[in-house]
Amino acid sequence: QLETLEQEEQECLELRPYPTEKTTHIVSHEHGMTVTKTLQEGEAQPQYQGFSYSRAKLRGLLLEGASLLLLRVLARRQTMPPDLVFPAINTEGDLCTSSY
Repeated sequence: QLETLEQEEQECLELRPYPTEKTTHIVSHEHGMTVTKTLQEGEAQPQYQGFSYSRAKLRGLLLEGASLLLLRVLARRQTMPPDLVFPAINTEGDLCTSSY
């Protein structure tokens, strides 16, 4: 049983005149997961957004690292179970589904 304990994603856009940096930090805790998003545009003050999800909503959650591992296992087995769908968190930090 694999479980994601922490994950951080960082995206930098070098757009002129205001470079933009987006960071998403996901941390597992006793009651579920907390997602913290940071947006830094140029010299402006960073904008923060945070929210949490309960363990019940996250049952079977497949984050980016686990998704890559699953794809490697499926490729090695050369098989794809029908209707393979997992809960996931999209780039906005919202719950969604990931289908294979």
